[in-house]
Parts: sequence; structure tokens; C-alpha cells
Amino acid sequence: MKTSNLFRIGAMLLALTGLTLTSCQKDKLETGTNDSSSLIQLSADESALEDISNEAMQDVEGVLSYNGGNLKSTDRIPCNATIDSTSVINDTITIYITYDGLSCNGRRYRTGQVQIKKQVGTHWGMEGASVNVKYINFSVTRVGSGNTIVLNSDKTFTNVSGGFIFMLGQNGFTALVHRVEGSMSVTFDNGTTRLWNVARQRTYTGTPGELLLTIDGFGTAGEYSNLVTWGTNRQGEEFYTQISQSLVHREACDWDPVSGIKIHQIPALDKSATITFGYDSNNQPVTGDDCPTHYRVDWQNGTYTGTRFIPLP
Repeated sequence: MKTSNLFRIGAMLLALTGLTLTSCQKDKLETGTNDSSSLIQLSADESALEDISNEAMQDVEGVLSYNGGNLKSTDRIPCNATIDSTSVINDTITIYITYDGLSCNGRRYRTGQVQIKKQVGTHWGMEGASVNVKYINFSVTRVGSGNTIVLNSDKTFTNVSGGFIFMLGQNGFTALVHRVEGSMSVTFDNGTTRLWNVARQRTYTGTPGELLLTIDGFGTAGEYSNLVTWGTNRQGEEFYTQISQSLVHREACDWDPVSGIKIHQIPALDKSATITFGYDSNNQPVTGDDCPTHYRVDWQNGTYTGTRFIPLP
């Protein structure tokens, strides 16, 4: 009888030990959480900021390109904006774009200023020409969602290739290459303010009306390269965003991204997301000349993974 009881006790102890070991192994195997919210929010924020930045830098390029940069033409002034280029101090010309109203496509309501500083004698169409660009309380509200982002920044805008957009397709001019690099303070609609760095190369090809804008990252930080942005997200998490496959925006699609891949990394928390552009409302890849409406997010948080499709901003 005693022997039987001892066997029962031994069996119970072995079972309990097995459960404990299984639980420990499970704890070791399952890391992170089944929560993709910060990654989804980061992808939406980064996509919205690129959309805003692309439009603002097109405005800057347009202002600098008036008749080769002499500011006498008005056909490329941004909608609901005024241009002031009267400030000349020493060898520096300061141009202000002051916004107060809807963008030309009606998708964004903009207020605040963009300041452009260039040296006297610097002609924007020259190869390697460079200007300083600052966003000053540049507030952009998305009409569709009502969400607002406020930007303050200090960037260098360089015409790497030389030339102007209106020259594309003429006399053998096939590509216009710009680079934007610097930092920006981003205030999101929930009141949080974060510092982001940017290193974005913009290449225009095609002909006016049928232009393509290709975006690549050229920043480096720590072990990361091909960075387009990096900094802290809304949650205060340090992130790095790389472009692993060039993003292509099509003029005919209102400059929405039709293809390309970004990778968001939050290394301290073992979180990442791969963003693939070019999906329709049925979550299928677009084909031919179709314009996209969504992008795909494949996320990873520790050992948890998942996929989401997000509407373009």
C-alpha cells in the first residue's frame, strides 16, 4: 500500500515538473505580444509625413524653378499660398511660402510657412545647387480624416543632377535627382512631439503629366543603412525606416505610391514591419495603369506576426 502511494506521489511530482518545464519553455518561446498597434501607427505616420513632404518639396522646387529661378512667372505658385522673396541680407536671399487654405488637389488644408534660404548667385538649375528649407509651424490637416500634423524642420535641399522638372523629356534630359536631408520636429494630433531625421533621394523621370517620382533612402545610423527616416515614434520607441525597394509615385495617380517596400525596425523591443505599396481596395496588387488605394503591413512583435492592409493617407 505504501509502495502504491509512493508511486502515485512520484507520478504527480513528475507531472507537475513536466507542466512547469512546459510553461517555462512556452514563456521562452513566446516573446513580445500579439499587438501591432504601434507598428501600424508608425506606418501610417511615416506614410502621411512622406506624402506631406513630397508635396511641400514640390512646392519649393516649383518656386525655385520660376523661369529658371527668377520668380517672375506665377504658373507654379502653390494653391492658397503667397510668395515673398523681398528679404535679402548680405549674400542670402530668403523666400517665404505662406499657406492658408487647401492644397491644389483639395486633400489637405495647410497653414504656416516654408522658408527657403539661398545664396545670391546660386541658380537652382545648376548641378549641385543647394538651399536651406525650414518648415515653420507648418500645419497640415487631412481633409478626409481631420487628422493634423504640425512640422518644424531644418533641411538641406540639393539639386544633385541639375535641371528643372519642366525640362524632362527634352533634349535628352531624362532624370532629375534631388536630395533632402536634415531633421524635423513632428507634433501629432494626440499632442505628442517627436524628433525625426530624414535622408530622402527623389528622382523624377518621364514627361510632364506622366511623371514618375522614385524615392530612396541614403541615411545611415548605427548598423542601419538606406534609411529614409529614423527617430522616435508616438510611443517614444526608437525606430529606423529603410527603403529596401525603391518607392515609385505616379503623377497620374495623384502622386500616390504604386510600388516599393519599406522596413520599419524597433530593435530595442524586437518589433518590425515590412510595408509593401501598390494594393487595391480588394487587397490585391495593382496591375497596369491602375492606381492603388491601400498598402500592406507584415508585422512582427517578438514571436507574434500578422498582416494588415491600410488605406493610403
